[in-house]
Amino acid sequence: MHRVGSAGNNANSNRPRKEKRLTYVLSDADDTKHCAGINCLKVLKSSDLCDYLFTGSRDGTLKRWALGENAASCSATFESHVDWVNDAILAGDNTLVSCSSDTTLKTWNCLSEGTCTRTLRQHSDYVTCLAAAEKNSNIVASGGLGGEVFIWDIEAAVTPLSKSGDGMEDDCSNGVNGSANSLPMISLRTISSSNSISSHSTQSHGYIPIAAKGHKESVYALAMNDSGTLLVSGGTEKVVRVWDPRTGSKNMKLRGHTDNIRALLLDSTGRLCLSGSSDSMIRLWDLGQQRCVHSYAVHTDSVWALASTPTFSHVYSGGRDLSLYLTDLGTRESVLLCMKEHPILQLALHDDSIWVATTDSLIHRWPAGGCNPQKVFQRGGTFLAGNLSFARARVSLEGSTPVPAYRVPTFTIPGTPAIVQHEILNNRRHVLTKDTAGSVKLWEITRGIVVEDYGKVSFEEKKEQLFEMVSIPAWFTVDTRLGSLSIHLDTPQCFSAEMYSVDLNITGKPEDDKVNLARETLKGLLAHWLTKRRQRPGSQASSNGDALSGRDITMRNLTHSRSEVDGIVENDSMVYPPFEFSTVSPPSIITEGSQGGPWRKKITELDGTEDEKDFPLWVLDCVLNNRLPPRENTKCSFYLHPCEGSTTQMLTQGKLSAPRILRIHKVVNYVLEKMVLDKSSDNVNTDGTFAPGHGGQLQHSAVGDLSFRSGLKPWQKLRPSIEILCNNQVLSPDMSLATVRAYIWKKPEDLVLNYRIVQGK
Repeated sequence: MHRVGSAGNNANSNRPRKEKRLTYVLSDADDTKHCAGINCLKVLKSSDLCDYLFTGSRDGTLKRWALGENAASCSATFESHVDWVNDAILAGDNTLVSCSSDTTLKTWNCLSEGTCTRTLRQHSDYVTCLAAAEKNSNIVASGGLGGEVFIWDIEAAVTPLSKSGDGMEDDCSNGVNGSANSLPMISLRTISSSNSISSHSTQSHGYIPIAAKGHKESVYALAMNDSGTLLVSGGTEKVVRVWDPRTGSKNMKLRGHTDNIRALLLDSTGRLCLSGSSDSMIRLWDLGQQRCVHSYAVHTDSVWALASTPTFSHVYSGGRDLSLYLTDLGTRESVLLCMKEHPILQLALHDDSIWVATTDSLIHRWPAGGCNPQKVFQRGGTFLAGNLSFARARVSLEGSTPVPAYRVPTFTIPGTPAIVQHEILNNRRHVLTKDTAGSVKLWEITRGIVVEDYGKVSFEEKKEQLFEMVSIPAWFTVDTRLGSLSIHLDTPQCFSAEMYSVDLNITGKPEDDKVNLARETLKGLLAHWLTKRRQRPGSQASSNGDALSGRDITMRNLTHSRSEVDGIVENDSMVYPPFEFSTVSPPSIITEGSQGGPWRKKITELDGTEDEKDFPLWVLDCVLNNRLPPRENTKCSFYLHPCEGSTTQMLTQGKLSAPRILRIHKVVNYVLEKMVLDKSSDNVNTDGTFAPGHGGQLQHSAVGDLSFRSGLKPWQKLRPSIEILCNNQVLSPDMSLATVRAYIWKKPEDLVLNYRIVQGK
């Protein structure tokens, strides 16, 4: 399990933040496909027209596939986790339970369109594995990297919030994670009196799961017998621990593996246990005798996945060596079923076939002889499993590698290649990516779309071709942990970047108006939410037409509509074209408010009921109120002197200040204004900033105003006879002060610009 920071904002993040983060996850692919490795598989046999396959992915979602003879269609996506989905099990007749690196378990109505019914919070770190009792399916165990093992009574855990308390939340009543349109829940099978679980709950604190205490390190694998009377666990301590899940008490500890235990199976009675380890060994344990009765050396690397036939006579195993083996536990006869291109993470038997999940986003179905494994052995290519872990490695080195029984899967569920490399371009609006298929794409993150697909080209060469000499503050960060682009916005840093409307090709605004990129991006992301909010019955409208909730938002005075951007009142809630997000492949938001922890949802599925409980207050302040938080200085200080040896008059002795995005042509206009129009130096304030309303103000230079607003660049009409230099280098008129400082000046001291008259113009 990789220890990588979560894409969401969780309580265990090592990065301290005073304010909650907002993240949006981009996708240009079909939502019916996973875009990262598949961590878990679960088959639901149905008496209806078709069976179902549930998959959980490193992209943070689960999907339900309706299975046909040679077909699989995605019939639902379950989206609420904010990090990798690590495992999933079926509890009861229609409850799906999932666990994630976001430290939570979630319960879902598995026959719904993706309804999350509860979020269970008890673990302190990534939750890596789950186990359920087949015949007593209310009982679910969870384990994680914190060394914790909890046993849950799911029926008690999903009761309404009024009957439950700490460690869980009611997602049904939450506008973010629940849905009022979920299918009616089928009754869960009850726990029999002989196998009852002591609930360890109180009237005041609600339901609390049983803690099986004993692990000092991470737990990677769990398994439970059918009746829920026996639980086994394993992890980095290299031992198999056996528990009584009804009390959480330890029964025994089994030693033998020399590395992490990654997979566990129990037979239906709980007498036999299979374990797979990073030491490449599979071990069969007799729990009655409390010892290992057989060892099977068939793999050359870590064993990560196990599946057994219903009679527990044969085991299917896969792992890091890309190989899927079938082994007869009695005769020790083994056969290589197939070779994969990626490490195998999970297996699920389905009739005579087996579904195989890997670190890739595709899911393959292979022939397995699940009902009659001997059919596979009759194909030949069998060998006897050794007793020692180096036995298979030695055979491999001698050139006696087994030949796969099958070369091609019988069916494949397609996926989308995961993004594995990215580069934020200097314009801070485009990100270059490369995926596992080698395809290089250019994303515009303020619209959430791919603007150019370059195909399989050199990432480094394309990055060099797209280089621009521009300097814009880093207003967002990016990661690709979920297989797609996750754009992180943190306040107040995210509000540091501005551009002129003319540079964004925004019509309907003055061309030299400053546009805050984060503010407009947030407006675009939440446009659907704002529309739904206005449509709510009884909603109050603010002065800019936005609907307010009237609770904490009113208390925080979010009804104000004065923006700090340039000190201008901006009442418009219009979303400009450079910030319109796709509704065909809408991004998902990951964030959290004052209650309930992090959540994830597509922007088109927000229903307008979300408020300060769900969103960070700074986001609401920006979107509802057009108000930005205090930010770092957005000005650039500089000196403006004649070139050395020039007879041109000195325009000013003091330090000047202007917005960092100010173009050099405005400085040219200012110099011309001072020289040609002989403006008074009174227009410059004592602090060096340009006085508003006068010709000396660099933002709205009187000389350049008419031609600038006419749509032509000022220097195209004025044909100035002035050049601006820095470090003896003539500056392009469309360079900004920030660009000059970053690429030409390259010093921590205040910028020094020189001007000179160009003869013959």
